[in-house]
Amino acid sequence: MTKERVVVRDVVKIFGSQDKEAAALLRDGVPRNEVIERTGGVIGLGGASFSVEEGEILVVMGLSGSGKSTMLRCINRLIEPTAGSITVDGTEVTTLTPKQLLQFRREKFGMVFQHFALFPNRTIAENVEYGLEVQKVDKAKRRQKALEAIELVGLKGWDAKYPRQLSGGMQQRAGLARALAVDADILLMDEAFSALDPLIRRDMQNELGTLQRNLKKTIVFVSHDLDEAIHLGGRIVLMKDGLIVQTGYPEEILLNPADDYVRRFVENIDVSSVITLGRLASRRSPALPRHKSVGDLREAVAAAEDPILVVTCEHNRPVGCVSREAVLAAKPDAEIASLIEAEIPTADGSKVLKSALRKLSAHPAGLAVTDADGRYVGTVTQDMALAALTGTSAELDAAAQSERENAWTGASPNSHWTTSATTPSPGSPSTSPH
Repeated sequence: MTKERVVVRDVVKIFGSQDKEAAALLRDGVPRNEVIERTGGVIGLGGASFSVEEGEILVVMGLSGSGKSTMLRCINRLIEPTAGSITVDGTEVTTLTPKQLLQFRREKFGMVFQHFALFPNRTIAENVEYGLEVQKVDKAKRRQKALEAIELVGLKGWDAKYPRQLSGGMQQRAGLARALAVDADILLMDEAFSALDPLIRRDMQNELGTLQRNLKKTIVFVSHDLDEAIHLGGRIVLMKDGLIVQTGYPEEILLNPADDYVRRFVENIDVSSVITLGRLASRRSPALPRHKSVGDLREAVAAAEDPILVVTCEHNRPVGCVSREAVLAAKPDAEIASLIEAEIPTADGSKVLKSALRKLSAHPAGLAVTDADGRYVGTVTQDMALAALTGTSAELDAAAQSERENAWTGASPNSHWTTSATTPSPGSPSTSPH
């Protein structure tokens, strides 16, 4: 079970002298505009809740003024929350004394800001080891850790240079190295790459992804850029006016926007370059193990929603397909393997939809989507791809269902499926062991 490292519950931040009164009004359900009018305060956060799991990148995003940076800074109390709870590894951060908070920050958090915040009169190595110096780590040990962090971010050989001698992208790498050097396993990154040129920015995003996979850091990353959030690949917390309007993976937000605001936010994103086949794949109907008999599976087949079902081998890898009607019409002792009607093309579930569009165009009935080990996880059809691309319902009408079934079984003269001239038997090429 995945561990929750950071848990944020109902966090409110009011800027103004009557912050407590404003928070109480919000809690009582008083409309936002009325709260502002009655207290004169500015609502930075109106009651935000989310959690961050161990080893994940969570991107908090929204337009300017949405509350995303305020939220990030409340986590380590660089900004003092007005109300709510923030726990990090079980510790309630909002109750820590200033001395406890200082120590807690040093142990738990690494912080990377939009502006590099490097000391101009210190070398890169001296900048990177600064956090360790504050912690009073031995000079030799902190230099060793600094050099290791510098190498991790691709700056080996630049440790004796000064910030002015580095490009903007290199300076941001140095800022990231400084956060890594203190070995804090929770990184808070506030618009960390926003000041960089587009190509350098993409390089840094890739670098961060690689570091996260290798070091298993827990990262809360603030951004206003949806492309950046999608590229980083983690869950997204989308904010507006101090409130969270939707939380989910990029595919979930693109395919099922919570409201018109989210819909407008994502409308210019190329869905085919974001959504993975594994996320899109339908799991409405069961796969049929080829060694099972019709009698064993008749109940499950009768309840299946799809007219065509995927047949799998003993290792749950797709080996063919069979129509639902053929299974229901067969004798109870018939093996599923003897009913296989066609071979089935496969696609890697980790790939984006765009990579499979050519293959889908050749196989309108769909592809069997597999995981990294080749195991079956679901199907993606042309209808589903079009629904994802156009934002329309993925449900098929009766005519489309019939058309799809014809394509799977080869009954249509325009079918692109490779079908067997005779019914394959166990051990034939289409059902050979995997």
